[in-house]
Amino acid sequence: MAATAPTPSPFVASTRRFAPRLRSLLPAGAMSSSSATASAPNLSSGAGEEAQAPPLPHSTLEIAGARRGLLSSFASLRAPYRAFPVLASNRHVETIFAALTRSLPAVKLRRECLRAPDDGAVALDWVAGDDRALPTDAPVLILLPGLTGGSDDTYVRHMLMRARSKGWRVVVFNSRGCAESPVTTPKETDKCPLAGAVSMCNPFNLVIADEDFHKGFNNVYDRALARALRTIFKKHALLFEDIDGEYNIPKAANARTVRDFDEGLTRVSFGFKSVDDYYSNSSSSDSIKNVCIPLLCIQADNDPIAPSRGIPREDIKANSNCLLIVTPKGGHLGWVAGDEAPFGCPWTDPIVMEYLEYLQNEKNSSTKNNYLSYEQQGVSEASAPHLTVHVQT
Repeated sequence: MAATAPTPSPFVASTRRFAPRLRSLLPAGAMSSSSATASAPNLSSGAGEEAQAPPLPHSTLEIAGARRGLLSSFASLRAPYRAFPVLASNRHVETIFAALTRSLPAVKLRRECLRAPDDGAVALDWVAGDDRALPTDAPVLILLPGLTGGSDDTYVRHMLMRARSKGWRVVVFNSRGCAESPVTTPKETDKCPLAGAVSMCNPFNLVIADEDFHKGFNNVYDRALARALRTIFKKHALLFEDIDGEYNIPKAANARTVRDFDEGLTRVSFGFKSVDDYYSNSSSSDSIKNVCIPLLCIQADNDPIAPSRGIPREDIKANSNCLLIVTPKGGHLGWVAGDEAPFGCPWTDPIVMEYLEYLQNEKNSSTKNNYLSYEQQGVSEASAPHLTVHVQT
């Protein structure tokens, strides 16, 4: 399918006219990521000179994890986090601004629908032509958008384009019903071997996230997500007619909050006694200690949807596979900062790409030192390790 950027709304158009004025509020060079970049160590220093310490991630960022030292080689982390002026003065302004005005890169996608063992369908969106243009051993990046998200989301497209420019084969995994993907069964399952992962704006603790979701302005997000869930559900409501069990279909179909939808449908699908039981026992924070592949978690300290107090910092520090970066601002999937602000890619994209390339180089180095082909290992190419980015909304 061909994907092109939609005609901007009057709000978007007027906002873009003010972009130069917003930029003028910054001191010269303030938005340049290179302006505060630490110099690389001088490896050719003469005898008697003290070796220069490697540059560290900038102090404006919270960094945690046993392998945090590897981030010192990431050029994108050596500059201070400078949020775009005015927009970052309020986390809701930054969140909504990014959602409404971030540019949508145009790219032609090829959809592949796969039948799952439970007769469900999975919609994968690949970049059209990459199956012929890229080498067969090109690394694969799987992008998993958040709740109700899909391949037509701006933050997904920006990450897709960046990885593609680096020679990666990128595919967007659309959850059933999202991005016009089909729903053929009430439930969904998926398994995939991964070589590494990145998580962004993850509401790690669903109990805490649910508490904050009903406070003040957050009710706006709650109603918006509930409306998106209702829209997807109503397109496939016939699948749920006369369904057995504790499903409350009218409650889900008319949900005014995400909690209502989860009570009527989600928690029943996964076998929980109540929505509180579902939130208490499905939080990803409980799984951090079991992560056994490299995982980078990027969060914003002022995220209104994924509260910073829900981040399992101690478990991340205790797991040698995990790394955490927390920015001082950014809202929810906003991160309007860096060279491409305010309408370009999120500040996180260069960091994510550097991390993925690091993992790929590490994997290639390990393969060269102890090479066994997938055939020799008895592993099919389709089930070979991949890398994934999971973005929560």
